[in-house]
Amino acid sequence: MRNFINAKRIAIKIGTNTLSKGDSVDSAYIRKIAASIAKIKSGGIEVVLISSGAIGMGAGKLGLADSVSGTKMRQACAAVGQPLLMAQYRKAFDKLGIVCSQVLLTAEVLDNRKTYLNMKNAVETMLKLGVVPIMNENDCVSTAEIGTAFGDNDKLSALIASKLDADLLIMLSDIDAMYDKDPRKYKDAKPIEAVYEITDEIIKNAGKRGSKHSTGGMKSKIVAAQIAASAGCRIVLADGRAKSVIDRIMAGEKIGTIFMPKRRLGNRKRWLLHSAAAGTITIDAGAAKAIAAKKSLLPSGITNVKGNFKAGDVVMLNDIAKAVTNFGSTELKTIAGAHSREIRKILGSDKKDVVATPENIIFLNY
Repeated sequence: MRNFINAKRIAIKIGTNTLSKGDSVDSAYIRKIAASIAKIKSGGIEVVLISSGAIGMGAGKLGLADSVSGTKMRQACAAVGQPLLMAQYRKAFDKLGIVCSQVLLTAEVLDNRKTYLNMKNAVETMLKLGVVPIMNENDCVSTAEIGTAFGDNDKLSALIASKLDADLLIMLSDIDAMYDKDPRKYKDAKPIEAVYEITDEIIKNAGKRGSKHSTGGMKSKIVAAQIAASAGCRIVLADGRAKSVIDRIMAGEKIGTIFMPKRRLGNRKRWLLHSAAAGTITIDAGAAKAIAAKKSLLPSGITNVKGNFKAGDVVMLNDIAKAVTNFGSTELKTIAGAHSREIRKILGSDKKDVVATPENIIFLNY
């Protein structure tokens, strides 16, 4: 369960509170993290780092001691803080003879299959070259409000771990473990050593968001665990400030909470499952039964189309599944309820005769 000797690639996520010292980033802590990563790499394991801290560091540099609110202000702080954060990492890794890189992501990059594959190929190349990619949400230019594009860096780290086929995700946080109930409310709350399934009770016991510069919390860790589980990736949640925490985790010590995956989905299915839907196709009971039996979605089973999307986009099928559609929303409204053989008569001979094929459909409760 905690034997990581065969891991080929791991992702490490560091939260804002863990990384911070007052209103700035703790340089000494970054040096320790870099040393632990160097030790892992010396064993032939590739490492990807997901780091928060840009907004908090920017706020500190600008003398904004209070909570930074509002999208524009948080974007400005991120723009100021990101190069300062990277300078700290680069300095720490340079002393160890390791090259690091900066990779900033938006939700659109991961949702679009082409840009996602471009990103994946670029990071794969960096890892082959021995580079440590340092990844973060591109808060300054994200089209969604900060904290809503990915939700938080917990979710982002799980998406990265999943999409890069990491064997392990280490989440370093000010939360030292998952508890059987909220430790802030109940003195008898006990840490859970291992979680094999995310139950409704576990979700109910989760707390809310984090502190003034962060958006995480226990609930976001649970979401991350669910995402990583689909990739067959284990997650260890631990106190980021515990002594030699990364070394101890890699040594198999029972520290924090480990989340165990059930099974591993293929890369394309994972991308589909975790991509944002551009619209919704409402289907009847017969169509729902057909796709559950791994059959294609036909236009005859469509009763309604919502949203503006194009062929190749990810869409919801009712609230039960996601699919990559072969038709745009305008085309679907035209052929909804029609027989498959009528598609080419209505839209042209170059069109496909099904809306979505089984390999491009995944149920949310897979």
